[in-house]
Amino acid sequence: MKRNVAKKVAGRKRRVLRRLERARERRFIRGLDSTSVLGANAIQYELSERVHAINHGGIGMMMKLARSSGLVSEIDRRVHLLKVHAPYQESDHVMAHVLNMLCGGTRLEHLELLRNNEALLNAVGADSIPDPTTAGDFCRRFMAGDLDSLTSAIHAARLNVWSQQPDEFFNEAIIDVDGVIVGTNGECKEGMDISYKKIWGYHPLLVSLANTKEVLAIVNRSGNVHSAEDAAGHLDKSIDICTKAGFRSIRMRGDCKFSQTRNLDRWNEQGVKFNFGYECRTNLKALAEDLPETAWKPLKRSQRTIKTTERAKPVNVKRQKIRQRGYVQLELEHEDVAEFEYKPTACHRGYRMVVVRKNITKEQGETALFDEIRYLFYISNDDATVPPEQIVFNCNKRCDQENLIAQLKSGVRSLCAPTDNLLSNGAYMLMTSLAWTLKAWSALLLPISPSHRPKHEAERTRLLTMEFRTFLDLIIHVPCQIIRHSRRTIYRLLNWTDLTPAFFRLCDSLQI
Repeated sequence: MKRNVAKKVAGRKRRVLRRLERARERRFIRGLDSTSVLGANAIQYELSERVHAINHGGIGMMMKLARSSGLVSEIDRRVHLLKVHAPYQESDHVMAHVLNMLCGGTRLEHLELLRNNEALLNAVGADSIPDPTTAGDFCRRFMAGDLDSLTSAIHAARLNVWSQQPDEFFNEAIIDVDGVIVGTNGECKEGMDISYKKIWGYHPLLVSLANTKEVLAIVNRSGNVHSAEDAAGHLDKSIDICTKAGFRSIRMRGDCKFSQTRNLDRWNEQGVKFNFGYECRTNLKALAEDLPETAWKPLKRSQRTIKTTERAKPVNVKRQKIRQRGYVQLELEHEDVAEFEYKPTACHRGYRMVVVRKNITKEQGETALFDEIRYLFYISNDDATVPPEQIVFNCNKRCDQENLIAQLKSGVRSLCAPTDNLLSNGAYMLMTSLAWTLKAWSALLLPISPSHRPKHEAERTRLLTMEFRTFLDLIIHVPCQIIRHSRRTIYRLLNWTDLTPAFFRLCDSLQI
């Protein structure tokens, strides 16, 4: 970050701190019954003629990031959907969807708001951007091969970003997989069907990298397909990308729907580790019950560390209502873990089958019922040096992918179906998910200075794990004056956040 920028940021921070201190002093001097402080000044509105400003000051950096990573050039090189470019290239259409998500849009129609924002058009250096009708038509042009081409373009840019990471980044790649239900109120959308949850819509497959929470693959499918439909093929593609990037170890995780036994031998021969949940079948339950008691040991989970004095727990209102109304209450008493070797029917060798025995107390109203025993199974090809409880914890960590799904649903709003058929909605999901991917890349490419390593690494971790809406508020939705001078477009930020220094470090490091 340049020295003059650092001085301006420090000056603004000092002014804010002084202002807060004055506010505290006035509170004690004037008392609590003083006049209100909001809107106390005289307010007058005027319309600027020359000075243009936007409230999305961070989009310039994201566009710069897309070009610096090679994403724009790779899309134009690999994706060919338009016979005539009048005037938009394929990358312009893709980046228009990304721009819409970054500017707070939640549907295709919000592109019209951007088209009529003169200051924003000046900021991105465009005379216009695709209107909602054109953007929807672009989605409908995608065939299955075109979706593969777009995915390969994103992977090519991803490899460029990963190549700039430190050596420890490549210790292990953890690939998570899950299915997602995307409901729709439409009735004429091709490919829609009713899911096992009785929801009409689609059932896309999501493959992600747990290390960075990047979306490696998002494939739209009909609503009634099995969760693991076509999952093996897309997991293989993700393994190839991670291998090409240079990861020394690859691990896959998924729930019991993804323990595809016909592929386990092949993945094991490739040296890929896997931790999958496994269905509680009758034969497995019988094997677990036949284990001697000496084979079981308590499963001890890590407890939350309380830095201050532990507060007294409030009254459990829910538990009181359950007892008063005679509902059945289930409560976990303790857990035990054991393991045995198991060879699935479709496999030619055995694997470690880790089983968790849950002892659950059961009561109805004030009456205690017999305890209930439940079993959870996990299949893994980890060697014997890995304790069984560690395999359980690795499988449990896959649940963090649910947070990514929540961000793609309610934050980025990419898991929705605004167009009229299966492939076009898949294209929309893939393109809009790039907004989340660019967020992850901004964290990975954030420079770390050796003299400020702890602070800069903390900022990188914060960016990487940040919710999308928080990312927009701190990085993207920053008031900014747009100045066009000498064939350059200057973004003059009018406000600062605590991540403004990191923002300028990233901008200075991007090369286009």
